Amino acid sequence: MAEELPQSEHEGEGEMSFLDHLEALRWHIIRSLAAMVFFMILAFFSKEILFHDIILAPSRPDFWTYRMLCRMAEYLDQPFLCVKQLSFVIQSRTLTGQFSTHIGVSLVAGLIIAFPYVFWEIWQFVKPGLYPKERSMTTGAVFYVSLLFFLGISFGYWILAPLSINFLANYQIDPSIANEVDLMSYIETLIMMVLSCGLMFQLPMVILVLAKAGIAGPGFLRAYRRHAIIIIVIIAAFLTPSPDLFSLLIVALPIYLLYELSILLAARVERQEARLS
Repeated sequence: MAEELPQSEHEGEGEMSFLDHLEALRWHIIRSLAAMVFFMILAFFSKEILFHDIILAPSRPDFWTYRMLCRMAEYLDQPFLCVKQLSFVIQSRTLTGQFSTHIGVSLVAGLIIAFPYVFWEIWQFVKPGLYPKERSMTTGAVFYVSLLFFLGISFGYWILAPLSINFLANYQIDPSIANEVDLMSYIETLIMMVLSCGLMFQLPMVILVLAKAGIAGPGFLRAYRRHAIIIIVIIAAFLTPSPDLFSLLIVALPIYLLYELSILLAARVERQEARLS
């Protein structure tokens, strides 16, 4: 009997039944959840670092961003940039507030830390269904998606969140009204801004996928650059509540640079397609 030739990876995956795919997906999900739970437990038992050094740090005037703003204010002779105090007090107004907050924040921290591994598990499920040409064009996807995610997280934490917290903490409609902020309100605002930036920084990868699908090429992106700038300014104004031009520019500029990076990536895809055709 003639020896059977080994099948290609793509053909082997193509013969998997629907139940086999579900079984493979189940194990990818289980491993992803296990990683998240592991880092969640690690974050839970690192309470002082998680809350005092990370979560609550932007609520204090000695935070790194505020100190850099004060140095910039001194250098530019613009005292209004310096943040010397944050006029608000964080309170927990329910009996179970601090404990439930501890669990919730630990869960989010576990998700953020485990993100590269979780995305890798998802990619391992999706990748076998791609053709060799598609795989070669998506080399390094896990690395670049994770890099952009953590760059966005860092931007949200070090730039966007402090600017917004400073503005909101010192904003008063009347001097007789004190800002006594609920703990969950503060943390939800911080997490929303940080995660929003993490997702927003995936713009180049989204454009890359659209370019490879033939939906958004570099010509299209260049033609609508002015429209994109208007949308970017609107997004920046939405993300930061501070009405000053400085805060608007410091948020809008990185988004615009991501858009320009997306054009370069789309042009690269177009050149690759031209060489392969």
